Amino acid sequence: MMEENIDNAQTIINKWNLNSSSYTKVTSLFQTNRKEGKEFIKSVKELRRAMNYLLAEYATSTKLVLAQQLMQIAMKRLERELYNILSENRDQLDHESISSNSSLGSSNFGDDDEARAEEELEIVDESTTEMGRVSVQVMSDLKSIADCMIGCGYGKECVKIYKVIRKSMIDEALYRLGIERFRSSYIHKMSFEDCNETIKKWLKAMKIAVKTLFNGERILCDHMFSASDTIRESSFYGVVKEGAINLFRLPELVAKSKKSPERIFQLIELYEAFSDMWPEIDLIFNSQSTSSIMSQALSSTLKLRDSIHSILSNFESSIQKDSSKTVIPGGGIHPMTISVMDYISSLADHSGALCDVLTNYPRSPSLTKLQESLLESLSSSEQDEASIHLAWLILVLLCKLDCKAELHKDVSLSYLFLANNLQFIVDKVHTSSLKFLLGEDWISKHMRMVHLYASHIESMAWTNVFSSLPDNESSPLSSDMAKETFRRFNVAFEEAYKKQISWIVQDTKMREELKISISNKLVPKYREFYEANLTLLSEESNLELLVKFSPDDLGNYLSDLFHGTSTSEGSHSFSSSPSSLLALQRYFTMSEENQNNDMIWDLSNEPTPVEEDHAVGMSWEMDNISISFETTKWQT
Repeated sequence: MMEENIDNAQTIINKWNLNSSSYTKVTSLFQTNRKEGKEFIKSVKELRRAMNYLLAEYATSTKLVLAQQLMQIAMKRLERELYNILSENRDQLDHESISSNSSLGSSNFGDDDEARAEEELEIVDESTTEMGRVSVQVMSDLKSIADCMIGCGYGKECVKIYKVIRKSMIDEALYRLGIERFRSSYIHKMSFEDCNETIKKWLKAMKIAVKTLFNGERILCDHMFSASDTIRESSFYGVVKEGAINLFRLPELVAKSKKSPERIFQLIELYEAFSDMWPEIDLIFNSQSTSSIMSQALSSTLKLRDSIHSILSNFESSIQKDSSKTVIPGGGIHPMTISVMDYISSLADHSGALCDVLTNYPRSPSLTKLQESLLESLSSSEQDEASIHLAWLILVLLCKLDCKAELHKDVSLSYLFLANNLQFIVDKVHTSSLKFLLGEDWISKHMRMVHLYASHIESMAWTNVFSSLPDNESSPLSSDMAKETFRRFNVAFEEAYKKQISWIVQDTKMREELKISISNKLVPKYREFYEANLTLLSEESNLELLVKFSPDDLGNYLSDLFHGTSTSEGSHSFSSSPSSLLALQRYFTMSEENQNNDMIWDLSNEPTPVEEDHAVGMSWEMDNISISFETTKWQT
């Protein structure tokens, strides 16, 4: 019976002998007649059984020589078929098509289970495209050939053909995605912009390579070579090794290059890509044979983690070591505050990666000492490593700003500097991802500090002005005391105005609140004194020099403050203030004619210049008086 099986196999094997005719050389057995292709495979399997039997029972049988010759002819035919199917069906066997038919990856048909092999084609449902059906059919044929060749002891020849064709497809796909053979020296010499472009290509390629290329290759290998675990892993490793290691190596090369602060975002993006793809990477390369690929992926991940942590440490150190002595005009926002907060807020957008990185390193001794007080500003839900570390970096910045505030000789200006910079920091936190990391408690705590700084500005910058007025403003003084008080107030107010006109409060709301608070404390106090003592000086010839400001003037002058303008740019001048002159005239006109205590103001008279030389200047001032008059009339 075994000899009869050999004779039966001889018929179909010789028919498809590559050397039998020119027709068989150019014709594909499986693509021309798949049914006959299956018969060919069946005959080869029967031939193998017969050879095994004869070797065991009739080793001297002459049929063994014929069987061996037929087996060699059959293997040559299958090698050609395997090559043709792999090379001519690239579209059907592209990695995207295979990945979409991933259900085949779990099939594991036995060598003799023809019924189950036929069920492969039934896996595809009616909704599958024609391309998908052809892909499944081609994979079925490949599996039949691979199973047959491996079963007959020709697994090495089968794998060799598979590796050559499939590796070229992987390499070509990676090249189209922009993945080249990266060298350390080349990456190190790259400009930041060129490196950024390379990383963008890599990030796109990484996702496609893992989810489509490597995954598709794994599915095809698992399907084709299910008959042998060793051959399956060897084939897969041989196809993807070079491309995968080269792909996974780039992040390590970037991590080893320059560790400038801006590089951290490139490194974080690379780290996040590995983190996102790690489950798939682990699933695809989880065998012993692909351990070198996993080692490269793990090495790149660890190098990225080390570099990110190193840059964070260097960034913190750079803040602490900053020794610039530049005094910011007007107590404005320091450039370091802007750059550091921009950097920290950008880091907050990658809090997940930061948390993962920082968890693997011990906290710095300084951070450990201040941990308890730092955590008090964070709610329990925000106390992860990323939140704590970013809060710590902001604290380092605040400490450095305290030192820079001391560069201002005026103490109240130092508080203004601190208020401006802290307000900017709070605003940056509130309008970025930091808000969710640090929480509302942190924001509220630091806003209270801003208000405290603002109150110090008010009390310290205006102390001399407030103290120049008597404690009881409504009580009339003697003429001499009134004159001295007016002079003292004039000097104090002018000095405060000239100094603070160049100061700046960057935040609009804080600026207005500060001016309103000062006005509410100063103007009513001055108005009481003004109204109680002005009549004592009605006979003074140089009244306009003694009483330079009316209560309404003060509000006008205060409105100039905290815009960062110079004294010359202020809208008001201390010499011959028109609104003050008008107020004086109003006051005395009202006093003379208001015999019935009616509030009737005679505004028909106009102030005249004292000297002819001032006529032009007074004419300009008179226009302003007219404007002031109309405004006052409308307000009344």
